Amino acid sequence: MHLWNIKTQITHQVNRKYYVLRYLLADLIAAAFSWGLFFIYRKTFLEPRIFGYKIPLDLGPKFIFGIMIIPLFWAVLYYLSGFYRDPFHKSKLNDLGQTFIFSLVGVTILFFALILDDVIVSYTNYYTSFLVLFFLHLILTYIPRYIITANTETKIRKKVITFNTLLVGSSDKAFEIYSELERPESAAGNKIIGFVQVEEGKKNQLDLYLPQLGVFADLKKIVRKNKIEEVIIALESSEHQDINKIINTLHECNVTIKAIPDLHDILTGKVKIQTIYGAPLITISRDLMPHWQANLKRIIDIVSSILVLIILSPLILFIVIGIKVTSKGPVFLRQERIGRYGKPFILFKFRSMCENAELNGPELTKKNDPRLTLFGSFLRKRKLDEIPNFWNVIKGEMSLVGPRPERQYFIDKIVKKAPYYVHLHKVKPGITSWGQVRFGYAENVDEMIKRLEYDLIYMENMSLFVDFQILIYTLVKIFSGKHV
Repeated sequence: MHLWNIKTQITHQVNRKYYVLRYLLADLIAAAFSWGLFFIYRKTFLEPRIFGYKIPLDLGPKFIFGIMIIPLFWAVLYYLSGFYRDPFHKSKLNDLGQTFIFSLVGVTILFFALILDDVIVSYTNYYTSFLVLFFLHLILTYIPRYIITANTETKIRKKVITFNTLLVGSSDKAFEIYSELERPESAAGNKIIGFVQVEEGKKNQLDLYLPQLGVFADLKKIVRKNKIEEVIIALESSEHQDINKIINTLHECNVTIKAIPDLHDILTGKVKIQTIYGAPLITISRDLMPHWQANLKRIIDIVSSILVLIILSPLILFIVIGIKVTSKGPVFLRQERIGRYGKPFILFKFRSMCENAELNGPELTKKNDPRLTLFGSFLRKRKLDEIPNFWNVIKGEMSLVGPRPERQYFIDKIVKKAPYYVHLHKVKPGITSWGQVRFGYAENVDEMIKRLEYDLIYMENMSLFVDFQILIYTLVKIFSGKHV
């Protein structure tokens, strides 16, 4: 059974990449054709009217350069828009709106970059060029997208493409949702693996149709063991007090969370229909930033980290020598931390403490900590010990800005007093955070909880602008010698 689950997951990952590749190749071909046709239009129709004589159609270096480079520009733009993020949950109408908006944005950029310096007789030539390029790109891009999306929707409805789904609940509502999703006309690609009941020992109809995979306490293990991609919360009104606990648990897993709306949700307008098929379900979004900002944030993370490591290479060499000369032990500290969705990773830092500093168990750094070496104290004051964190950023385990990653030992202590700490696992941890620049290093669990409040506020206000402010604030504190 375990081997079958692994095989299913690998196949699905390949399918996801395959469908993303279909959209990407279609967009690249469409961009090349639209620019090629526009180039021919300018040479055979527009320029003869401007110059008064026939212009030879020269498909030389400029033409070749255009159809090779401009499609890459469009691919980057659509990547930033988040279009390639989820190839399985698309809408043809939404695709049209997104294609229209970003075609307008992209053509405007190309117009000012490449067309504005054209020789013209009147401004009408500008308007004509803009509109021709816009409609060529819009039409040639949207038609293949429409075909791919329609084909994908058909495969999902026929359950050629499926998503491992878990039902949380064992009430009449849960059975109604199961029955609805199993109807051919309501199929949304959900392959219901089983269910988890909130109240142990409760009799229910689902036992006749689905295996009970466990109880609420085992929810996280069940999701990971069965490679669950979607979780549908189907509780009765009397069980709604459990929803927050369920969502807190699921936010540590990389799954799509859906829930049955109650009357209050409907009356307050929280229920937004995403598809005309199936039951009305609220999708509880895990996205804290717009897709384009999240993608741009990742690009900024990678580029900035590479530049920092290159620029600071002489300083890195100095630190390596300084650590080796002033104390015994390894140069780098490798420590397991908990990242996004509760996934552990190895954090890299320059060692700032004496060797075997935690023989008595994990401890937080304190002011004037005797475990710090003289050189390590200098590194900590200027945050130079965290330079290797940029490697974690390049690997995708961290970001420049985000809540600081903690060890499981301290997370367990924090969660006992502040269960909402698990919400921090919705985002990648960072090299610096608002909690760190406002509060500094925490010396005990109570101080970690106080710092947590700042990080939760940051998550509710995440944007590139806020990240930029935090980075500037961090640099100011570092260069002023203040403790961060």
